[in-house]
Amino acid sequence: MDRVKQMQIFARVAERKSFTKAADDLLLPRATVTNQVKQLEKRLKVQLFNRTTRQVDLTNEGEIFYERCLKLLAEIDEAEHLFSNTIPKGMLVINVQGTFTRHFVMPYLKTFINRYPDIHIQIFEDDRYADLVKEGIDCVLRAGPLPDSTLIARKVAEMKQVTLASPEYLQMYGRPEKPEDLKKHFAVGYGLDTSHRPSTLSFRTTAGEIDVSMSSLVTVNSAQMYTAAALGSLGIIQVPRYHLESEIKKGNLIELLNNFELSPMPISILYPKTKHLTSRARVFIDWLTDHLSTIC
Repeated sequence: MDRVKQMQIFARVAERKSFTKAADDLLLPRATVTNQVKQLEKRLKVQLFNRTTRQVDLTNEGEIFYERCLKLLAEIDEAEHLFSNTIPKGMLVINVQGTFTRHFVMPYLKTFINRYPDIHIQIFEDDRYADLVKEGIDCVLRAGPLPDSTLIARKVAEMKQVTLASPEYLQMYGRPEKPEDLKKHFAVGYGLDTSHRPSTLSFRTTAGEIDVSMSSLVTVNSAQMYTAAALGSLGIIQVPRYHLESEIKKGNLIELLNNFELSPMPISILYPKTKHLTSRARVFIDWLTDHLSTIC
C-alpha cells in the first residue's frame, strides 16, 4: 500500500480514536487498518498511538505527524480536484438542523446526487453540538447564532424572522407594543444544555440593536418543541417566517411588533479545522452555498 493511503488510514484512526471505526469509515478490514498503522510506525521508527482497550490516543510524535499529514493530504486532494477529471465519491456524513433542511435542502438534494452519483450521503438530524471528528461527521448545517468553537463556520444564507405569540397568550398577558414591553412577558427558552440563561429577543432600531432579556415558563432544546410551546401559549418566540407561515395564516399565531425590524437568522455550515476536508465535503458545501443563494 502506498504512503498516501497509509497517511489517510492513520489520519482517520486519529480522528475516530478507534481502529474499528476507522476501518468501517474506510470500508477496509480492521486487520488491514491495524497493519498499515504498524508498518507506518515501523518506517518512521516512532510510536504514533497510545493504545488501550477503550480508546486510541495520539502520542506527542503522533500529534506532530498528524498535523503534517492533514496539510499533505489537503494539498494532494486539491491538486487532484484541480487537475484531473476524477469525480468525488464515497461516504459523506452530514449532521443537520431538521426543520430548515426539510424545507430548503431535501426537496432539491436530488440535483446534487445527479451531479455526483458516486457520493453516498448519510444525513443525521438533531440540534445538539456534535463532535464532528469523534463521530466521523464531515460537516454540520445549523440555523441561528453559533457558539464559540474550533470549527470553521461558513454562512450560507440568512432567513427573515418574525416575533409570534398565540391569541390565548395575548389574552392572558396583553399585546406588547414596543420591545420594552416584553420585560413583563415570557419568552419560550431555547437551549441545548441545562444552564438556566435568561431568554433574549433581539430587535433593530435606529439607535442600534436592542436585546431584551425575558423570563421563561419553559425551556426546550428543539425547533419543533419551540414551536409547540408557542402554540401552547407558553410564551413569545422569534423564528424564521417560512417555518410558521401556515400557522400565522390560520390565526394560531399572531405576529407582534411589526414595526420593529429583526436581525435575520444566519444559516451556517461548519467543519473541523483539524480534519482533512475531502473533495466530497468540498463539492457539497459549494453546491449548498450556491443553491441557498438562489432560494433564500
